[in-house]
Amino acid sequence: MAITRRQAMTLAGVGVAGIAGAAAGATAVLAADSEPAAPSSAASGAVPFYGDHQAGIITSAQDRLHFVAFDVITKDRDRLVTMLQDWSAAAARMTNGQDAGTIGAVNGIPEAPPDDTGEALDLPPAGLTLTVGFGPTLFRDATGVDRFGLAAKRPAALADLPKFPGDALQPEISGGDLCVQACANDPQVAVHAIRNLARIGMGVVSVRWSQLGFGRTSSTSRDQATPRNLFGFKDGTANLKAEDTALLDDYLWSRGADGQSWMDGGSYLVARKIRMIIETWDRTSLGEQEEIVGRAKGSGAPLGHQNEFDELDFAIKGPDGKPAIADVAHVKLAHHSQNGGVRILRRGYNFVDGSDGLGRLNAGLFFISFQRDPHKQFVPIQLQLARHDVMNEYIRHVSSALFACPPGVKDGGDFWGQALFA
Repeated sequence: MAITRRQAMTLAGVGVAGIAGAAAGATAVLAADSEPAAPSSAASGAVPFYGDHQAGIITSAQDRLHFVAFDVITKDRDRLVTMLQDWSAAAARMTNGQDAGTIGAVNGIPEAPPDDTGEALDLPPAGLTLTVGFGPTLFRDATGVDRFGLAAKRPAALADLPKFPGDALQPEISGGDLCVQACANDPQVAVHAIRNLARIGMGVVSVRWSQLGFGRTSSTSRDQATPRNLFGFKDGTANLKAEDTALLDDYLWSRGADGQSWMDGGSYLVARKIRMIIETWDRTSLGEQEEIVGRAKGSGAPLGHQNEFDELDFAIKGPDGKPAIADVAHVKLAHHSQNGGVRILRRGYNFVDGSDGLGRLNAGLFFISFQRDPHKQFVPIQLQLARHDVMNEYIRHVSSALFACPPGVKDGGDFWGQALFA
């Protein structure tokens, strides 16, 4: 049976003399209960941390996101490895509904900082998943220095993304040596997880940039309804799903034969912050909005079709005799039939970051995609969109990052990136 945060608090004693025994007692119980709770269909349930693949990729997309990119500020490889070990142990506990540390938020000695920040006490696991990735600059930094002896292990698929037409990227919210994607059905649970990993990593990593997201903009399971983005359209109808096992093998999971054995079972994460000029969009007619997207705003059906999940037929004509879905419609440009058959798995979120000081909402889509090789999948799709998509009049890409997400942590003796640092 999984230990709740409140139950875990009783495992450790108070006072200086009892602290070692308390930690040992907590560790013993955790070891006896080392298997995470079984998957739950409820939003409050726990998602298993251990497995062949990292959770948070094909996991049914949760409602909330806290994404953070870190810079590694130490030059000590051993300190970095120790942090990844500590992160993995803390992640296994937090995703199972326990405190980040074995003692907890309130049971340590008064003279020492607690090993959990406490804001998730009494909260359930809320479907929390934590997914880690390694950026190109972990292998060679911006000056070309191989700080940790990893340069020879940098996969070809982790080559820097090209600059796309129309990009207005802000360096301070782009890139990063490491990333952590925290997804949950409770925003406080996601924020708690990131906060505690940042606390554990103090002196080894520093936060480069972060992003909060709400309202998923894709479905990763056929059990989920298609959500809507801030333009009001259903988003991610044609997304890869967890049930598409053959397609996932082809387009999602990396293989050792692709170039680096440590990435066997992993995937590559692309993050793009897309500012939506929603005030301009809101003054655009419904008919023009639907032509730009290529779908009906209400039903989500492709233009010229009846149902959301109808297969797109670009030969269907509209009442004017022209194609119902224009050549420059977003859905056509992004469709796999127009991009050599390649597909990606999307896990994006809406964001509203206040106002921009000019009376406009700073809002949009925090786009996240996973793929086996971003240069063969994401790049050609994004080039099509950047060059031809009429929607570009209403959006601006302001940040970009690429990370290699290693395979899952197998058990308590494993940690994120162990094969990379072996």
